[in-house]
Amino acid sequence: MHVRMLTGGLAAACLVSVSLTGGQTAAAAPQAADTPLAARVLTYDASGSAEFKSAVNRGAAIWNESVDSVELRPAAAGQRANIRVLADNGWPRALPTTLGNGTVYIGRQAVNQGYDTIRISSHELGHILGLPDRKPGPCSSLMSGSTAGTSCTNPYPNAAEKAEVEGNFGSALAGRVPAVRTGVIVD
Repeated sequence: MHVRMLTGGLAAACLVSVSLTGGQTAAAAPQAADTPLAARVLTYDASGSAEFKSAVNRGAAIWNESVDSVELRPAAAGQRANIRVLADNGWPRALPTTLGNGTVYIGRQAVNQGYDTIRISSHELGHILGLPDRKPGPCSSLMSGSTAGTSCTNPYPNAAEKAEVEGNFGSALAGRVPAVRTGVIVD
């Protein structure tokens, strides 16, 4: 009951102050504690990903469907991207520099061995989003990478992987930046 009276009193005070100012408010209300922060937008440039461009776009879309705290968007023409995606003849790998920044290589060696291009793309983008490899691991773990075998085509992060990315970027949005492993991550 005390909470209802306090809330009612607060509402009445707001109405009085709005009526005293002629219906205009002087300042914007602070953001409520339970209001979600806007997603951090990261841009990616897949222009160098050759035949894997649609797989890269699908991998980014999967992350966008899976988490709320970060959004991956294609970079506009002339815009410097947070993430560069390139195709080469080696093994897939990621070179994160800082959280949300780096270079991804979609290597043809794994594709030629039968690994799924969308899973590779999602997995490598996961490294840029701050996730480490989790090897060996089951197909249900996106970050198990190649240890799940060529028959595994699951490109979706599991609940723990989603939560880790949410924590990485939710913390970054709140001003706390988690430590990110940098360097070459070869899968």
